[in-house]
Amino acid sequence: MSYHCAVGSLIWVRARNTLLLTGVATLLAWMMALPWGILEALHRGGWVDRMGGGVTAALLAIPDVLLGLLFLLFAARTGWFPTGGMASVGASHAALSERLRDVAVHLFLPVVALALGAVPVLVRHVRSAMVVVLDSSFIAAARSQGIRKWRLVYRHALPAAMNSLISLLGFSIGALLSMSLLMEVVLSWPGLGPLMLEAILARDVYVVIAVVLLSSVFLVAGNLIADALLYWIDPRIRVT
Repeated sequence: MSYHCAVGSLIWVRARNTLLLTGVATLLAWMMALPWGILEALHRGGWVDRMGGGVTAALLAIPDVLLGLLFLLFAARTGWFPTGGMASVGASHAALSERLRDVAVHLFLPVVALALGAVPVLVRHVRSAMVVVLDSSFIAAARSQGIRKWRLVYRHALPAAMNSLISLLGFSIGALLSMSLLMEVVLSWPGLGPLMLEAILARDVYVVIAVVLLSSVFLVAGNLIADALLYWIDPRIRVT
């Protein structure tokens, strides 16, 4: 109603931008959470575990809006990163490598802000899953056979903990997607978040319904990917 065009053509480009932001942030969050959670599980009760718990508690205490505003302030004060948008003026006429570099620079702050918001929960789940596996009898038997520590962790303990972590993957995609709508507004990323806010203010109910429906589809798709990975990794699920 407000844009005088079909809703599908309006949200398609914004949806691709949101998927790019959410996908890269999910990858970064898990790349940070896995080694962090494993280290805390291996050194539970020690200074590494206590320091990691303090950092995750501090990150959990920071609201997502405040985290985004802090990154926006950092970009404005330092000038190292752009304060919004997805591309610089005139970037469309540059070479492909320059365009990719320009998008990466614009993507950096929203991705890091999203990842830092999701990492504390992921770290605590990884730590809990690894602690349960490391206390199991088959790990004690493998340790008694003289298997090296890191081989024991990555070849035996981590695969055993993957079921719960893969289930968490679908949840984390949905959580990051909902968080990205807010972070896009704060950091001016041209995704579904600013479009939905504009539609709400303009009372364009059709755009709002389309964005909510598309977000639900993304959430279901994330859980479907997690279920497919579980089916592929765990032979017990294929048998049953």
